[in-house]
Amino acid sequence: MKEVPLTIRPFGEKALLIEWPIEVKESILNDILAFVSAFTNKYQREWELVPAYNSVTMISLSGAKLDFDTAKARVLEVYEKNTRSVQNERFLWKLPVCYESDFGIDIQKTAKSLDLTKEELIKQHTSYEYIVFGIGFLPGFMYLGGLPKSLQLPRRKTPRLHVEKGSVGLAGKQTGIYPQDSPGGWNIIGNCPVPVFDASHEKPCFVKAGDKIQFQSISKAEYDLRKIEGEIGIYNLEKIPLDA
Repeated sequence: MKEVPLTIRPFGEKALLIEWPIEVKESILNDILAFVSAFTNKYQREWELVPAYNSVTMISLSGAKLDFDTAKARVLEVYEKNTRSVQNERFLWKLPVCYESDFGIDIQKTAKSLDLTKEELIKQHTSYEYIVFGIGFLPGFMYLGGLPKSLQLPRRKTPRLHVEKGSVGLAGKQTGIYPQDSPGGWNIIGNCPVPVFDASHEKPCFVKAGDKIQFQSISKAEYDLRKIEGEIGIYNLEKIPLDA
């Protein structure tokens, strides 16, 4: 760390917003996660930290109005002294997706817009490992970076009022999964039958920032089976430890 300039400013009366350079880069994400780990280890009972693409929102748990100068000094002290790489355990998750037209309601149009066949689109989409840069918009919605230029296209001009839970979409430089029924403007190319967010679990979202996702193409019959397994909680997610 140390080499990346930070912007630190108040975010309401009880929070700080710490911002890194506006670039979607794994090195910046690692810098953010290293800071979050170091700060949490030192002040875990005093603050809640929420990482995103290029920022960390720090929420004071004290209940008192924030002393900005004191909080800023703590941030800089931890950031400038901590030089460790990320030590948190991270995983590559393999998630099944059915790209049949019943689920990938935009896949034909999307493939045509990208000058690809449907098969080429699927092959490319499943060939990459996508970095989880943040979780937000909806509980469990993963912002995945690493989409190749050949699969990048704008959002839909007219968002849908209803997008099905599990829908896998493309928008700009990102791909992602809708964790629940929601309005949305992404180009839908498939559906993942495995729930990525369940509020009834102690850990509602099994994925965290810094993890990676790789999609695996499955048939409609496999989708139906995986959906049943996912709904009753017996689907065994494939995960591979990543070197920190």
